[in-house]
Formats: sequence, C-alpha cells, structure tokens
Amino acid sequence: MPEENRGTSTLPTPEKTGYGPVFAVREFRAVFLAHALSLLGVVVSEIALTVLVYEMTGSPLLSALVFALGFLPYLVGGTLLSGVADRFPPRRVLVVCDLVCAGCAALMALPATPVAALLVLRCVIAAVSPVFSGTRMATLTDILGDGDLFVLGRSLLRIVSQSAVLVGFGLGGVLLTVVSPRGALAVTLGTFLASALLLRLGTRRRPARAGGGALVRYSLSGARQVLADRRIRALLLLLWVPPMFVVAPEALAAAYADEIGVGTAWIGLLMCAMPVGTIAGELYASAALSPATRSRIVLPLAGGGLLPLLLYPFHPGLGWILLVLVLAGAAGAYTLGLDRWFVDAVPEELRGRAMTVHTAGLMTIQGVGMALAGAAAEFWAVSTVVGGVGVLGTLCCVLLAVEVRRTGRAREDEGTALVKGRGERVEKGANIDTRDGADHDMTGR
Repeated sequence: MPEENRGTSTLPTPEKTGYGPVFAVREFRAVFLAHALSLLGVVVSEIALTVLVYEMTGSPLLSALVFALGFLPYLVGGTLLSGVADRFPPRRVLVVCDLVCAGCAALMALPATPVAALLVLRCVIAAVSPVFSGTRMATLTDILGDGDLFVLGRSLLRIVSQSAVLVGFGLGGVLLTVVSPRGALAVTLGTFLASALLLRLGTRRRPARAGGGALVRYSLSGARQVLADRRIRALLLLLWVPPMFVVAPEALAAAYADEIGVGTAWIGLLMCAMPVGTIAGELYASAALSPATRSRIVLPLAGGGLLPLLLYPFHPGLGWILLVLVLAGAAGAYTLGLDRWFVDAVPEELRGRAMTVHTAGLMTIQGVGMALAGAAAEFWAVSTVVGGVGVLGTLCCVLLAVEVRRTGRAREDEGTALVKGRGERVEKGANIDTRDGADHDMTGR
C-alpha cells in the first residue's frame, strides 16, 4: 500500500462511543481475530509446558521457571530487537513472528525434546512477543489512524488479553484432560499458524517506517530517543508503574487465601476479580464516555487507582476484598486516554520502536512487581504488604501524574510559542514587503 494511503480519510469516524466503528474496519477484524488466536496459543502453551516440565522432572522450581521465562526475555527482545518493528514491513514482521512461535511449539511437541530445550524455546517465544506486540500496536495506527478509533482498537485488544487469562487457563486445563501436554502444544501450533494466515491474507502490505544501520544499534538508538524525551518518558512511566503495583494482590493470592483461612477454590476468585474489573472498566469507558471525558479521567484514575488496596490491612470480609480487586482493575481504564496521548507524543518514524519498548517495559516491570511483592511477603503479612503497596504505589502514581501534567503544559507552551513565532515572522515579512513596495513606488515616480 502506498505511503500516501496511510491516512484516515477513508476510515469511519465514530459519531458516538462504542466499538461498532472499529469492527467496521475490515483489516482490524483480521488483526483482532489473529490476536485472540495467538494469545490463546501462548496461554495454553504456558499451561501445557508447565505440566510437561513437572512431569519430566518432578521439580516445582523448573515448572515455575516456565512462567518466569515468560517475563524475563521481554526486556532483551524489546530492547535489542525493537528496531525490527520500524525497519521491516509490518505485515512481514507479524507473520514471521507467528511462524517463529509456531516453529517453537512444533519443536516443544516432539517427544525427543529435552527439558533444557523446552525452556530455551520458551525464551524464544517470550523474546519474540514484544516485537510482535509493538509492531501490531504501531500497525493499528496505520489501520485505524491515530485518533479515537486507535484508542478503541487498543482497548479491544486489551480486553482480549484479560479474557485470555480467564478463558485460556480454564480451556488449557480442560484440554489437558483430553490430550497429553505435548498434544496441547500441537494444538497451539495450529493457533499460531492460523494467526499468521489471517495476518497475511487479512491485512495490507505497508512499507517499513525507517531503516539503515545495524539492527541492535538501531534498536538501542530508538530506545534512547524514546527515553530521552521527557514527555514520552513520563507517559511511559505512567503506563508502566500502576501495573507494577497492582499485580501484587494477584501474585500473593494463594498466600492471602492461606492467611485468611479459605479454601483453594477462593484462590481462583481472587485471581479473576481484577481481570473482571479491568474488562468492565474498559467496556464502560469506551461505550459510555466521550474521548474528551476519557482524557479528563486519565490522571485522577492513574493517581488514585491503587487506593482500594488500602482496605487490605483492615481485614474486611472476602466479599469486600473481591470488590477492592474489581475496583483496582476497573481503574485501568485510565489507559484509554493515555494511549492517545502516547501516540500523539511519539514521532511516526519512531512509533514501532516506541511501542515495542512500551510492551517490553510493561511486561518486565510487572514481573519485577510480582517478585518484590513475594519477597516482602516473606517478612510481613500479605495484608500488610498489599496495604503498603497501595500507599507506596499511590505516592509514585500521583508524582507521575503531576509530571505528565507538567510535560503536557510544557509541550503546549512550546506549540504556542512556535505558532506565535511563525506569526511574528509572517507579520515581519508582510511589513518588509510593504516597505519594499513603497520604495518601488517612490523610485518609479
């Protein structure tokens, strides 16, 4: 598709809020379905691989590493390979990423594959994931434009991600009662291939955004540019830091259930409550709030979203805790407005790398948050830890919200000064032209 056709003139403009106009875009429907299939493959493969490693080794540590390895390589892949998102045509990147994941799933499903190779293949999938996610996010701006349609499209993909956590684990458990872990991995091979086919046939070919130079150097240069810009850095931190703190109750759900003396059945409810709140918040904000309203609630929700966690140390009933988790999840709706700010702040030639850095940082910092919460729970009661997370997290988020507001005003002031400067130059030019004209008249006489 030619570069000049990237605009949004042919896109439906939503006259009211809701997801209908987004689904009216044919390419987005293909991306949406491919995302669901690919994500389902990742979730089911995680469960199958965990069970398989435990069956082969009997080691809880090695089986737990399957989940840990889902977070750690994000930082490496998102930093060193982020340039892939801008240097190559996006459709090709997305299809190749899916094919790499399919190849890894195929090798995992082979009976002869040893445990060490299984863990390495898990790392490869995790390293490819931020490149895939960042490229897809950047491609959404080509498909939906960088206005409200993009915000709603991103919201839909997040809802799919949260739903995959709820559906995928249950589906994976049911699948493992029918087939072996390696058989389940073979099923995920099919989901990755189906995603690749959808992206290849359902999206248009678009040129690379930029290129040149060694890939790693190009990727690191993009990461430096992203983090060196004060406005972009503040927006990134506000996208990263609240999730870092809000994962603590989920990471400590089993320990908290043990602390308050409830059965294992409640652990599932404790882990599901926050994703349910996140989905509900996204659906409400996109369907009931205008773009302007979504922008207005960004900073209040980001700054105060962790306050419900302060109820933990008071040892309320379990029903209240579930409500707390739902409310904390619903506060994640602040990202709808923040997504728009982020896209507006990032230059187009840097967009793929910026989106990849965003994805890698988000996953990495959530892993760090889980680890820190677990370490703190070794010394203090879980209710105390979660309450402390609420206090410290709120303080950090409020400071970040202030910084985002400050950088936004600075950017506006720069824009105003630029416009004013241009106006003065135009006026000065007009005065010079007038004087020149007067001189000509006098000389002619």
